[in-house]
Amino acid sequence: MKIRTIIVAAASYATLAASIAGSLSVLDGNTETVTKNFEAAIPNIPGKALIAMEVNYAPGAASAPHMHARSAFIYAYVISGAIESKVNDGETHIYRAGESWSEPPGATHSISRNGSKTEPAKLLAVFVIDSTDDALTTPIK
Repeated sequence: MKIRTIIVAAASYATLAASIAGSLSVLDGNTETVTKNFEAAIPNIPGKALIAMEVNYAPGAASAPHMHARSAFIYAYVISGAIESKVNDGETHIYRAGESWSEPPGATHSISRNGSKTEPAKLLAVFVIDSTDDALTTPIK
């Protein structure tokens, strides 16, 4: 690996780490707990990174409406419980453990919540993102 590539990758990681910290503060609070599960540059796609975020919803909890980064392609997988979701102008859908969906770059996520008032739910969100994006998620005002 060339030294220039290593330096560019290190700078990209620093930008990416800052964006993750910002997005955690946006989503983390009384509604759900968001934890980074995995992060790495994609070695054969310069400027792209893979980030996995674990989202834990308490019974009845919901995320505030939000948008994802313009470059982010997202794969979402329900680990446990049920997640109610609405992306862009699509229909509201309840996904149960073992089910998944994807979200296009720049998606608006108007509904993201636990589908149960009595049981917790857990979701794994995997982002393929430009390493220069400032934030993974931005609240909708």
